[in-house]
Parts: sequence; C-alpha cells; structure tokens
Amino acid sequence: MKTAFVLALFGAFGLGFVFNGQLINQTDDKQKPLTLGAFSVSLNVKDLEKSKNFYEKLGFHQSGGDLKQNYVIMKNGNTLIGLFQGMFEQTMLTFNPGWDQNKKSLKKFDDVRVIQKHLKSKGVTMIQEASDTTTGPAYILFADPDGNVILIDQHR
Repeated sequence: MKTAFVLALFGAFGLGFVFNGQLINQTDDKQKPLTLGAFSVSLNVKDLEKSKNFYEKLGFHQSGGDLKQNYVIMKNGNTLIGLFQGMFEQTMLTFNPGWDQNKKSLKKFDDVRVIQKHLKSKGVTMIQEASDTTTGPAYILFADPDGNVILIDQHR
C-alpha cells in the first residue's frame, strides 16, 4: 500500500512537470541564460605602468595588451583585470562573448547582437549599440541601475 502511494505521488509530481512544460531535459529559450563569455573588470587608470606594477605585487602577470597602446590585460588564475589609460571615462564590467577566461575560442556563444536584442526586449537602454546588419567583432555599452557601465565586447 505504501509503495503504491509513493509511486502515485512521484507520478503526479512528474505529470506536473509535463503539464507545466518543464521536463528536466527540456529548455525554454525564454529562461535560457545568456552566454556572455569571459568576464573582467576594465579599470580606468591614471598611470598605466604604476598600476601594472601594483597588480603584479598582488600576483597578477601581463597576459595581453601593450604599454605603448595604453592598455594591458592582467591575469591571476581565472581573474582578469584590464588596465586602460585614457581610453574610457570610468571603470567598467566587461564580458567577451566567444572567449573563455584564457582567451580560447568557445564553440558555442551568444553573439553580441543576440545579447543586445535580448537586453533591449527586457527594457535595457543601450549607450552604444552594435549594428544588427553586421557579423563578427562588435560591442555594446549599457549601464546598470546604479550607473555602472557594462561593456560586452566581441572580438570574433
């Protein structure tokens, strides 16, 4: 009797998933999280060499960029910090679709234009838009409710 009750309970629970369209292996595009790619913080710095030396004291090493081009990418494990002198007005959160934390290409990722379309459909106002008639490298800029700027910068 207990076994029949338990089976009926699990059956009803399972049917609830079916009727709600939430089968375990079924994905709903509306609820699928965006794939934003590698995350870093892009810091607006006053003295690039001084900032680079400071972050080296914290265990970071230069993994990209060039002092002569006024930016370097610093890495410590999976943590990335971009140091930019005279390129941006303020510090930004940065995502790079198509890359992992080691700048290796991802097979699957959401194109910046797909991300832009999704965000705009959710009411996010763009500061800078990517042209939806192009493909490949592009970027978008927008801000969170507190004014923190977010850059989604696709390099491929």
